[in-house]
Amino acid sequence: MKIELTTSPVPEDAKFISQGLVTFNHEKIVELEPEEPETKFSIFARDNKNQIIGGLRASCFWNALHVELLWISEKHRKEGIGSKLMQEAETFAVEHGYELSLLESASWQAKSFYEKLGYSLMATLSDYPKGHATHFLTKRLENKEQ
Repeated sequence: MKIELTTSPVPEDAKFISQGLVTFNHEKIVELEPEEPETKFSIFARDNKNQIIGGLRASCFWNALHVELLWISEKHRKEGIGSKLMQEAETFAVEHGYELSLLESASWQAKSFYEKLGYSLMATLSDYPKGHATHFLTKRLENKEQ
């Protein structure tokens, strides 16, 4: 046996191990693995000059939206842009059948902002990054049309 560590795996090799886990999961819980791939998307806020002043990056998998990052330029914070971006992401997720939203926020970031949007703290990992903490939050998404 040979163990190989690489920071730039061949795409086919990375896909092979991902498919191995999908197959294993499917054998245990048939309806767990979706046939479609993970949905990745971004949402941008732009000013009148079409310059990016904020944005959100996310992915959807299984039954959950995972907000990977949200950033608003300092000049445009407290204008409601973050809330609008989050609402857009949640609406997209609901429209595509996702039921949960998950995100992480470091201790110096925006935990209270997410809580105001209805997110609940699931866990806090202390000393990650060193000297700080990372908060893991979740929210059940609702289809407001039902």
